[in-house]
Amino acid sequence: MAATHAFWLAGRQATGEETFDVTSPWDGRLVGKVAVPTDAQVEEAVAAAYAVRDEFAATPAHVRAAALDHVSRRLVERTEEIARLISAENGKPMKWARGEVGRAVSVFRFAAEESRRFNGGESQRLDTDAGGTGRLALTRRFPRGVVLGIAPFNFPLNLCAHKIAPAIAVGAPIILKPAPATPLSGLLIGELLAETELPAGAWSVLPVANDRMPTLVQDERLPVISFTGSDKVGFAIMDSVPRKHCTLELGGNGAAVVLADYASEKDLDWAATRIGTFSNYQGGQSCISVQRVVADASLYERLVPKIVAAVEAQVTGDPSDDATDVGPLVSEDAAKRVEAWVDEAVRAGARLLAGGKRDGASYAPTVLADVPPDVTISCEEVFGPVLTLSQVDGEDAAFDTVNDSKYGLQAGVFTHDVQAAFRAHRALEVGGVIVGDVPSYRADQMPYGGAKQSGVGREGVRYAMDDYTYERVMVFTGLAL
Repeated sequence: MAATHAFWLAGRQATGEETFDVTSPWDGRLVGKVAVPTDAQVEEAVAAAYAVRDEFAATPAHVRAAALDHVSRRLVERTEEIARLISAENGKPMKWARGEVGRAVSVFRFAAEESRRFNGGESQRLDTDAGGTGRLALTRRFPRGVVLGIAPFNFPLNLCAHKIAPAIAVGAPIILKPAPATPLSGLLIGELLAETELPAGAWSVLPVANDRMPTLVQDERLPVISFTGSDKVGFAIMDSVPRKHCTLELGGNGAAVVLADYASEKDLDWAATRIGTFSNYQGGQSCISVQRVVADASLYERLVPKIVAAVEAQVTGDPSDDATDVGPLVSEDAAKRVEAWVDEAVRAGARLLAGGKRDGASYAPTVLADVPPDVTISCEEVFGPVLTLSQVDGEDAAFDTVNDSKYGLQAGVFTHDVQAAFRAHRALEVGGVIVGDVPSYRADQMPYGGAKQSGVGREGVRYAMDDYTYERVMVFTGLAL
C-alpha cells in the first residue's frame, strides 16, 4: 500500500482528515497518496505566514542564501530519485525529467546568489534642482507581503522552484499550491526546505483542490499572486482581485519562423531537428513548445519533409525508459481534447502529414499542413504534440503571421541576418525572441513572460524578485554632498 505524503504547514509536516491519489498517466498505477489540508489548517498556514512577514523580511541575506544553497545541493544529490518521481506523477520521459531537476538546481542556486547582492540600494543626488540642495535619496526594495504561488502540472518541480526560490531570496513568506495532478514534486521541495533554518511560517506547501483556490486568492493577507496556467484561469484571478499584485505566466502558441536566408541543407536540417524535438518535448505540454512553423515559400517544400522525418523519429512510449522522447499527456482527457482539435482541423481541410492517433493518454507526434485559420488548433494553445506548417512570402508576412494570435509568449526566428533579427525583436509582439533556434529555449535566469493574453509580469529569478518587492525611497536632508 502506498505511503501517505504529508503536506507542509508553516514549515512542519502535517496530515488532514482526507487523502487523494496521485496516479501515473502512463499506466494508471498509484504513485502516492497525498494528505489534504483542512480549512482550519489552511487558515493556520496563512496566519503563520502573515505573522512572520516582518521577521522574515529582516532575515539576514546569508541565512536566506544558505537555505537556498542547501536546497540546490540536495536536489543534486537526489537527482535520479526526483526525476523518477516527476516521470511517475507527470508522465514526463526520464531524459526531460532529469533536465527539469537540473534546472531547479540552477533556480535555487541563482536565487542564493541574487539574495546575497539584492537590495544594495541605489543613491541619487537630489541637488540637481535648487530645492534639493543637501538632499540624497536612497532607494531599496522591500517585500510586498506574503506570496501565493499557484503552480501547474507540466513542470511540477521547476515551476514550483520558480515560485518558492525568489520569494525566499527577498524574504517574502510563500504559500505554494501545487497542481492537484502532480503535487509530489512540490512536497519534496518542502522536505528539503524543512532541513534549513528558515523561520517557522515562512513557507507552506498546501495540496488543496482547485475549487478551494478562490478562498486563498481572495484572502487579503496574501497580496501577491504568482500564477502559471491557462489564460482563462489566470485572467479570472486577476479580475477577481484587481487591487492585488499579480504575475501571470499563461499560454502560448509558439511560432518558429524560418526566413529565406536560412536555406542551406545544413540550416534546414538544424531547423527541422530542433522543430521536431521541441514540438514534442514534454508531450507538447510546454507554453513555449513549437506549435506553428512559418516558413518562407522559397524553402518550404525542402523544409517540410525534413520536419516530418524529424517528428517521426521521436521515440514514443514508456516514460521510465531512457530511450523515450515523448510520453503520455497528463491525462486521457487531455489527449482526447488534442484528438478532437486535430480531427476538427482535418475535417476542415487540413492535411495530416504525420501522427494523428491516440492511445489512451498518449497522442502520436503530429504534423498538419494547410490548416484553416479559423479552426481551434489555429487559434488556441494545443498543449500537446501537434505542429502546424504554413508558408509565406517574405519577412513582413512571416512576422504578421506570428502576430496574428491572441498569444505572445516567445517566438523563434531562424536567420543569419543580424538586421532581420533586430527587426524581429522590434516587430514581434512576444515576450522573447530566440534567434537561430526554436521558441522553446528558456534560461532560468533570464526574464520570461509574455504579451497580450500570454500574461503579465516576468519570471526568471531576479525578475521575479523585483516582482515580489516594491521600491521604497528614503531622503536624507542637510548633507554635504
